[in-house]
Amino acid sequence: MKLQQLRYIWEVAHHDLNVSATAQSLYTSQPGISKQIRLLEDELGVEVFSRSGKHLTHITPAGEAILKTAGEILRQVESIKSVAQEFSDETKGSLSIATTHTQARYALPRVIGDFIKQYPDVSLHMHQGTPMQISELAADGSVDFAIATEALELFGDLVMMPCYRWNRCIIVPKGHPLCHIPRLTLEDVAKHPIVTYVFGFTGRSKLDEAFIERGLAPKVVFTAADADVIKTYVRLGLGIGIIAEMAYDEKLDQDLVALDASHLFQPSTTKIGFRRGTFLRGYMYDFIEQFAPHLTREVVSEAYTRHSKADLDELFSHIKLPTY
Repeated sequence: MKLQQLRYIWEVAHHDLNVSATAQSLYTSQPGISKQIRLLEDELGVEVFSRSGKHLTHITPAGEAILKTAGEILRQVESIKSVAQEFSDETKGSLSIATTHTQARYALPRVIGDFIKQYPDVSLHMHQGTPMQISELAADGSVDFAIATEALELFGDLVMMPCYRWNRCIIVPKGHPLCHIPRLTLEDVAKHPIVTYVFGFTGRSKLDEAFIERGLAPKVVFTAADADVIKTYVRLGLGIGIIAEMAYDEKLDQDLVALDASHLFQPSTTKIGFRRGTFLRGYMYDFIEQFAPHLTREVVSEAYTRHSKADLDELFSHIKLPTY
């Protein structure tokens, strides 16, 4: 059994069983990958992939178990490389982050700008997606860090640490009737068509919970993953917008009015997570601390040793999180 063979089956499984696309991504030949997969299956005595003619159709039950272990082995290999590189040159390397549009557009630019100045030889890679996609990328080791509000808690092998709390605002065109109400209620908001985030994005669950608890059924006429898209459709008169407060820019959004909604919805907490067992290089600790100053190297190292959500919650219970 060769490490290269394990990498081939892992990559094929993550390229939708497309051997040709896998070969292109690895800069090798399709026949070479197919041959190595067959040699591995012959050695193991089981098929990793089922076939129809020359095409791979699905992963076998044995293949699922083999791929899980192969993934662990490949991640450990990367950790060994990281350890070696940390001792050879602690200022060079790469850092991959998976996050949502809201974090990438509003929360991370300053942090990333400062980080690049401090570590010009570290290449940064950002992946955007749904909170579930983000969590999966971190859980399978495809990225170093996941930054999101939703879904991270669904993956038990992620070390999740709270970064900051945030809430929402209602955005409306100037002169909208809601502008004349001193203190909004959920009943006021529910009278109007709503434009907001897709379910599962940017704390959307807190929004839904608030209306359900009051027995209200708001008319959500349009959803999007991107706050800038939501603002565009508010401008078109499709409805009132409910977005993360951080996504309202006083200079760029002068044609819109942001109305305080922090008393209407429970605050949400953005977290940063990494896969348990990940070797954190020095610049990774620095990135975490730049994003969330209370997450010092000592705190992150302690979080690393906690093996349950209850233990992690206890660790952070005494920390007063900043509000974005």
